[in-house]
Amino acid sequence: MPRVVIDPAVPDRELLDNEIARLRGLDVGDLRARWHTVFRRAAPAHLPRHLLCRILAYRLQADNIGDLDADTRRLLDQMGFETAEGIGRLVAHLKRSRTELRPGTLLTREWDGHLQRVTVVADGFTWNGKAYRSLTKVAWAITGSRWNGPRFFGLRDRPSSEVRP
Repeated sequence: MPRVVIDPAVPDRELLDNEIARLRGLDVGDLRARWHTVFRRAAPAHLPRHLLCRILAYRLQADNIGDLDADTRRLLDQMGFETAEGIGRLVAHLKRSRTELRPGTLLTREWDGHLQRVTVVADGFTWNGKAYRSLTKVAWAITGSRWNGPRFFGLRDRPSSEVRP
């Protein structure tokens, strides 16, 4: 079920701060009712008042200011399944340099005997005169099957086992 966005029309920081202050003044029953309105399900019974308030405040801020980026969310998701040393590897993986593609860059790949040319533009990519928001969508259009776009165009780092001297 889709989640309800809390007060999407909060236009400035002062109003956002006031809404969070209002959350702090609610009792457990009111916080659980607000949770149900926002998430369209009952609040977990084990959550105490202070966590209900913090989670609702976070959701309010994320809806109005912006949420975590995809890499950070992925790292946090993976941290729940890792040991302490594994977390260090995850953080190092997150910090590794990523290929920056500047507008005007031409990516090429031979597919099915034909050379495919993709141009990087400010808001995505173009291929065969059509605009795409991601390389994955371009790879799908070219192949008709699911591909990781950066991998399809050779932009991903090779695993160390594939690196040759």
